Amino acid sequence: MRVVIIGNGAAAFAALIRANELGVKPIMISYGTIGGTCVNVGCVPSKRMLRIGEVYDYTRKTLGKDIHPDFFKAFEDKQEIVETLRKEKYINVLSSYDVEYVEGKAHFISPREVKVNGKIIEGDKFIIATGSSPQIPDIPGLRELGYWTNVEALSPNRKISSLAIIGGRALALEFAQMYKRLGVDVLILQRSKTVIPNWEPEISLAVQNYLSKDEGIYIVTDVKIKEIKKGNEGKVIVTDKGEAEVDEILVATGRRPNVDLNLDVAGVKLNEKGGILVNETLQTTNPNIYAAGDVIGDLMLESLAGKEGSVAAENAILNSGKKIDRLSIPQVIFIEPNVARVGLTYIEAQREYAVESRVVKMSSVAKARILREPQGLIKMNVEKNTKRILGVQMFGKYAAEVINEAALAIRLRTTIDDIIDTVHVFPTMAESLKLAAMSFYRDVNKMSCCVD
Repeated sequence: MRVVIIGNGAAAFAALIRANELGVKPIMISYGTIGGTCVNVGCVPSKRMLRIGEVYDYTRKTLGKDIHPDFFKAFEDKQEIVETLRKEKYINVLSSYDVEYVEGKAHFISPREVKVNGKIIEGDKFIIATGSSPQIPDIPGLRELGYWTNVEALSPNRKISSLAIIGGRALALEFAQMYKRLGVDVLILQRSKTVIPNWEPEISLAVQNYLSKDEGIYIVTDVKIKEIKKGNEGKVIVTDKGEAEVDEILVATGRRPNVDLNLDVAGVKLNEKGGILVNETLQTTNPNIYAAGDVIGDLMLESLAGKEGSVAAENAILNSGKKIDRLSIPQVIFIEPNVARVGLTYIEAQREYAVESRVVKMSSVAKARILREPQGLIKMNVEKNTKRILGVQMFGKYAAEVINEAALAIRLRTTIDDIIDTVHVFPTMAESLKLAAMSFYRDVNKMSCCVD
C-alpha cells in the first residue's frame, strides 16, 4: 500500500510512526520548518517563556522587589529549548523510521495524485496533516501598520514597553502574562463580554479578575476595534470605548486551517469552520483521504493532533474504523496558575442530562494554602441520578496536571464515588478533584484533612 502523508508536525509524525508499526513505508511531504507549530512557534517556546516569568514572579514576591528577566536573554533561553527538542523529537526521529521524505508544497491534481516541485506522487491513501496559521481580522490600518502573531511575539527583534493583544482566549492570555512578567505593560482587547467566553462563567470571571487585579493586565471586554492608525511613537488602536497607543499589537484571534491544497480536485469538502470535513474515523469526503490535527479546524491541540495522526493512519491502512473519545480530551491554558478543562460545561451537559454541579475554592485545598497559592476554584458537573462525572474545570496551581485524572475519570465513565473511594496523596493539588466530588455530599470547609 502506498500511503502519502502531507505535513511535518505532530499529526504527520504520529501517522508516520503508526504506518511503520503496521508495516507500511509512507511518503512524507514536508513544507516549512520540520516539527510544525508546537515545537517551533507554539507550545514549547511559549511554555518556556511562561516558566521564566513564573520563576521571576516568585522571586519578586519572595524578595519584595520589582525584578524582571533580561528581555532578550529570556528569548535566547527559549530558543535553545526549541532547537534541542526539534532535533531530538523530529529530525532524529525521522532518521529512525522507514520513510520517503520529500520537501516541498503539495497540491492535488486528482483524487489520488499530488504534485510537489513539478513531480507527481501517486497514493492509495492520503493523510492530510498540514496544520494551521494565524487568523488575521479585517481591521482598517492593521495590515498597513503591521502587527505581531505568535511567531513574531516569540522572537521579537526589539524591546517593547507596551503591548496590545487583540483577543481573549488561550493564546491571548498566555502571551499577556508572558509579556507582563517581562516588564511590559499589557492591554487585552476582547470583543466578548469576558475572556475565555466558552468556559464555565465562574472560571472565566475568576481568571479575568486574577489577571487584572493580581497581574496588573488591563483588560477591556465587549469592545469593538474600529481602526489602527499611526501614533506619535507607536500604533494607536481606536475602539468604541476609546483609544490607546502602544509599541506593538499582537493578533491572537484564532487560527485557520491550512487547506490550500486544491482539495476540490480531490473531492475533499470543507466544514463550517473552514477545516477539512471528516467523519468520526477521520475520513474525508474522499474515502481514500484522511485528515488529522489542526487542518480539521476542531480543537487545535498538540496532544489531540498526535492522537488523530495515529488513528488516521490505522484507519487508512487497516480500515479499522477506530474513533477518538472527544468527551475526554483535556485542554489547558498555561497561564500561572493554570486553567484546565475536560468534558462538558454545565450548559452543554443540560442538553442531554439532568445535571448538578459544585464549586470548590482552591483556598479549601491544603496544598494550595501551603504553596501560598489559594486563588482559583474547581467546578465539577455530574449526572444527577448516576453521579457520573460529566465535566471538570479548574483554575488553580498545577491544574494542568490535575486535569489528567479528571480526563481518565470521564473516559472511564466513573462516578464521584469512584473518585472519593480512591485514596489521594496528601497534601497535593490533585486532592482538589476529590474535594469537588465530596462537595456533592458535604461542606468541605467543615472537614478535617484526609476525611472521606
